[in-house]
Amino acid sequence: MSQKIEGTPPPVVRSTGPVGGRVAAAGADRSAPVEASQAGDSLRLTGQATSLQALQRELSVAPAIDQARVAQVRQALESGTYRVDPGKIAERMLDLDKQLGG
Repeated sequence: MSQKIEGTPPPVVRSTGPVGGRVAAAGADRSAPVEASQAGDSLRLTGQATSLQALQRELSVAPAIDQARVAQVRQALESGTYRVDPGKIAERMLDLDKQLGG
């Protein structure tokens, strides 16, 4: 069996299920309009989701690059005073590995 690969994938078809939880019986009259769900629907976020939203807001206004830190490292490199600590690098790599579930 072969399939032709094209640049654009087909649209994903998603079923939202029956409206209002009601399903018409087979052969039933379906000419009536479908009613919208009640206005009482609500959404409650978990504490973790709320925290993620707050973090996203903070990150959206924070600068992507800490210019002061960049200037500090640049000056240390130019003056020859920048030192690399292999132990600290290894420690942080292991910490990251633990955080990622490694």
